[in-house]
Amino acid sequence: MAEVVTKGVGKVERTADRAEVHVSFETTGSTRNEAVDALTARVAGVEPAFRRPGVEVRSRRLDVHDNWNGKRRSGSRAAQNYVVRVDDLTGLDDLLGALVVAEPTWLNGPTWQLKDDVDAVREAQRAAVQDARRRAEGYVEALGARLGPLQRLTDGDAEVWAAESARMGMAAFGGAPGVPPGMDQLNLEAQNIVVTVRCTASWTLLD
Repeated sequence: MAEVVTKGVGKVERTADRAEVHVSFETTGSTRNEAVDALTARVAGVEPAFRRPGVEVRSRRLDVHDNWNGKRRSGSRAAQNYVVRVDDLTGLDDLLGALVVAEPTWLNGPTWQLKDDVDAVREAQRAAVQDARRRAEGYVEALGARLGPLQRLTDGDAEVWAAESARMGMAAFGGAPGVPPGMDQLNLEAQNIVVTVRCTASWTLLD
Protein backbone atom coordinates (compact mmCIF):
# COMPACT_ATOMS: atom_id res chain seq x y z
CA MET A 1 0.00 0.00 0.00
CA ALA A 2 1.30 3.44 -0.92
CA GLU A 3 2.28 5.93 1.76
CA VAL A 4 2.81 9.65 1.96
CA VAL A 5 5.52 10.83 4.36
CA THR A 6 5.57 14.40 5.61
CA LYS A 7 7.53 16.44 8.11
CA GLY A 8 5.90 18.86 10.51
CA VAL A 9 7.27 21.76 12.53
CA GLY A 10 5.66 23.32 15.58
CA LYS A 11 6.90 26.49 17.28
CA VAL A 12 5.71 28.01 20.55
CA GLU A 13 6.92 31.16 22.29
CA ARG A 14 7.02 31.73 26.02
CA THR A 15 8.45 34.63 28.02
CA ALA A 16 11.54 33.58 29.97
CA ASP A 17 11.13 33.29 33.73
CA ARG A 18 14.71 32.34 34.62
CA ALA A 19 18.13 33.83 33.87
CA GLU A 20 21.68 32.51 34.07
CA VAL A 21 24.78 34.65 34.55
CA HIS A 22 28.44 33.67 34.19
CA VAL A 23 30.98 35.73 36.11
CA SER A 24 34.65 35.30 36.97
CA PHE A 25 37.23 37.03 39.16
CA GLU A 26 40.99 36.80 38.66
CA THR A 27 43.93 37.87 40.82
CA THR A 28 47.70 37.59 40.56
CA GLY A 29 50.56 37.14 43.02
CA SER A 30 54.23 36.30 43.17
CA THR A 31 53.25 32.81 44.38
CA ARG A 32 50.17 30.67 44.03
CA ASN A 33 49.39 31.18 47.71
CA GLU A 34 49.48 34.95 47.28
CA ALA A 35 47.24 34.75 44.23
CA VAL A 36 44.70 32.59 46.08
CA ASP A 37 44.78 34.83 49.17
CA ALA A 38 44.07 37.85 46.97
CA LEU A 39 41.26 35.99 45.24
CA THR A 40 39.72 34.98 48.56
CA ALA A 41 39.62 38.62 49.63
CA ARG A 42 38.21 39.63 46.24
CA VAL A 43 35.27 37.20 46.21
CA ALA A 44 34.46 37.69 49.90
CA GLY A 45 32.68 40.89 48.97
CA VAL A 46 30.57 39.33 46.25
CA GLU A 47 29.51 36.09 47.96
CA PRO A 48 26.70 37.79 49.98
CA ALA A 49 25.05 38.81 46.70
CA PHE A 50 24.62 35.12 45.87
CA ARG A 51 22.65 34.50 49.05
CA ARG A 52 19.77 36.70 47.95
CA PRO A 53 16.30 35.14 47.56
CA GLY A 54 15.82 33.58 44.13
CA VAL A 55 19.57 33.40 43.44
CA GLU A 56 21.43 30.07 43.28
CA VAL A 57 25.08 29.40 42.49
CA ARG A 58 25.00 26.41 40.17
CA SER A 59 28.77 26.09 39.88
CA ARG A 60 31.95 27.42 41.48
CA ARG A 61 35.20 26.55 39.74
CA LEU A 62 38.68 27.46 40.96
CA ASP A 63 41.63 27.74 38.58
CA VAL A 64 45.17 28.33 39.88
CA HIS A 65 48.24 28.29 37.65
CA ASP A 66 51.67 29.81 37.14
CA ASN A 67 52.36 32.52 34.59
CA TRP A 68 55.34 32.06 32.31
CA ASN A 69 57.45 34.54 30.39
CA GLY A 70 59.18 32.31 27.93
CA LYS A 71 60.87 29.63 30.04
CA ARG A 72 60.85 31.71 33.20
CA ARG A 73 58.09 31.62 35.78
CA SER A 74 56.49 35.04 36.20
CA GLY A 75 54.17 34.88 39.20
CA SER A 76 50.86 33.07 39.55
CA ARG A 77 47.21 33.64 38.75
CA ALA A 78 44.04 32.47 40.47
CA ALA A 79 40.49 32.60 39.13
CA GLN A 80 37.05 31.83 40.53
CA ASN A 81 34.32 31.16 37.95
CA TYR A 82 30.64 31.21 38.85
CA VAL A 83 27.51 30.05 37.09
CA VAL A 84 24.57 31.78 38.78
CA ARG A 85 20.88 31.04 38.28
CA VAL A 86 18.27 33.72 38.98
CA ASP A 87 14.70 32.48 39.45
CA ASP A 88 13.35 35.80 40.74
CA LEU A 89 13.83 38.15 37.81
CA THR A 90 12.69 41.16 39.83
CA GLY A 91 16.08 41.04 41.58
CA LEU A 92 18.18 40.53 38.45
CA ASP A 93 19.14 44.19 37.99
CA ASP A 94 20.23 44.49 41.61
CA LEU A 95 22.33 41.33 41.36
CA LEU A 96 24.03 42.48 38.17
CA GLY A 97 24.69 45.86 39.75
CA ALA A 98 26.33 44.20 42.77
CA LEU A 99 28.49 42.06 40.48
CA VAL A 100 29.60 45.06 38.43
CA VAL A 101 30.56 46.94 41.61
CA ALA A 102 32.74 43.96 42.58
CA GLU A 103 34.78 44.58 39.40
CA PRO A 104 34.68 41.11 37.85
CA THR A 105 37.29 40.12 35.31
CA TRP A 106 34.54 38.80 33.06
CA LEU A 107 30.74 38.86 33.18
CA ASN A 108 28.40 37.33 30.63
CA GLY A 109 24.63 37.25 30.76
CA PRO A 110 21.84 37.02 31.30
CA THR A 111 21.07 33.88 29.31
CA TRP A 112 17.31 33.45 29.32
CA GLN A 113 15.60 30.17 30.21
CA LEU A 114 12.28 28.59 31.13
CA LYS A 115 11.84 26.98 34.53
CA ASP A 116 9.48 24.41 33.02
CA ASP A 117 8.98 23.85 29.29
CA VAL A 118 6.65 20.81 29.48
CA ASP A 119 3.47 22.68 28.47
CA ALA A 120 5.30 24.56 25.72
CA VAL A 121 6.77 21.33 24.30
CA ARG A 122 3.37 19.63 24.27
CA GLU A 123 1.78 22.58 22.48
CA ALA A 124 4.60 22.56 19.94
CA GLN A 125 4.12 18.80 19.46
CA ARG A 126 0.45 19.31 18.63
CA ALA A 127 1.36 22.08 16.20
CA ALA A 128 4.00 19.85 14.54
CA VAL A 129 1.52 16.99 14.01
CA GLN A 130 -1.08 19.39 12.62
CA ASP A 131 1.54 20.81 10.25
CA ALA A 132 2.50 17.33 9.07
CA ARG A 133 -1.14 16.47 8.45
CA ARG A 134 -1.77 19.70 6.50
CA ARG A 135 1.19 18.88 4.27
CA ALA A 136 -0.06 15.34 3.75
CA GLU A 137 -3.55 16.58 2.86
CA GLY A 138 -2.03 18.93 0.31
CA TYR A 139 -0.16 16.08 -1.39
CA VAL A 140 -3.13 13.71 -1.53
CA GLU A 141 -5.31 16.49 -2.93
CA ALA A 142 -2.73 17.07 -5.66
CA LEU A 143 -2.80 13.34 -6.42
CA GLY A 144 -6.58 13.15 -6.40
CA ALA A 145 -6.44 10.53 -3.65
CA ARG A 146 -7.61 10.21 -0.06
CA LEU A 147 -5.57 10.41 3.12
CA GLY A 148 -5.68 7.24 5.17
CA PRO A 149 -4.79 6.62 8.82
CA LEU A 150 -1.48 7.50 10.39
CA GLN A 151 0.97 4.61 10.22
CA ARG A 152 4.05 5.93 11.94
CA LEU A 153 5.14 9.07 13.79
CA THR A 154 8.81 9.81 14.46
CA ASP A 155 9.87 12.45 16.95
CA GLY A 156 12.55 14.91 15.89
CA ASP A 157 14.94 16.72 18.18
CA ALA A 158 13.22 19.41 20.23
CA GLU A 159 15.03 22.74 20.31
CA VAL A 160 14.80 25.59 22.78
CA TRP A 161 16.44 28.96 22.27
CA ALA A 162 15.96 32.59 23.18
CA ALA A 163 14.64 34.88 20.49
CA GLU A 164 16.13 38.37 20.46
CA SER A 165 14.08 40.80 22.49
CA ALA A 166 12.87 43.86 20.64
CA ARG A 167 13.85 46.07 23.59
CA MET A 168 17.27 44.53 24.20
CA GLY A 169 19.90 47.25 24.21
CA MET A 170 23.06 48.63 25.76
CA ALA A 171 23.61 51.97 27.43
CA ALA A 172 26.71 53.57 28.87
CA PHE A 173 26.63 54.23 32.59
CA GLY A 174 28.91 55.84 35.09
CA GLY A 175 29.10 56.54 38.77
CA ALA A 176 31.34 56.67 41.78
CA PRO A 177 33.43 53.61 42.67
CA GLY A 178 31.45 51.14 44.78
CA VAL A 179 28.10 52.61 43.72
CA PRO A 180 25.90 50.18 41.75
CA PRO A 181 25.32 51.41 38.18
CA GLY A 182 21.83 51.93 36.82
CA MET A 183 21.38 48.44 35.36
CA ASP A 184 17.74 49.19 34.53
CA GLN A 185 19.03 51.52 31.80
CA LEU A 186 20.34 48.50 29.91
CA ASN A 187 16.79 47.22 29.31
CA LEU A 188 17.71 43.63 30.19
CA GLU A 189 14.12 42.46 29.95
CA ALA A 190 13.19 38.79 29.78
CA GLN A 191 13.30 37.55 26.21
CA ASN A 192 10.92 35.22 24.43
CA ILE A 193 11.93 31.57 24.45
CA VAL A 194 11.08 29.66 21.27
CA VAL A 195 10.35 25.95 21.69
CA THR A 196 10.54 24.09 18.38
CA VAL A 197 9.43 20.50 17.78
CA ARG A 198 9.89 18.53 14.56
CA CYS A 199 8.28 15.26 13.59
CA THR A 200 8.01 12.92 10.61
CA ALA A 201 4.65 11.25 9.91
CA SER A 202 3.78 8.40 7.55
CA TRP A 203 0.19 8.19 6.30
CA THR A 204 -1.62 5.55 4.26
CA LEU A 205 -2.47 6.79 0.78
CA LEU A 206 -5.93 5.63 -0.33
CA ASP A 207 -7.23 5.58 -3.90
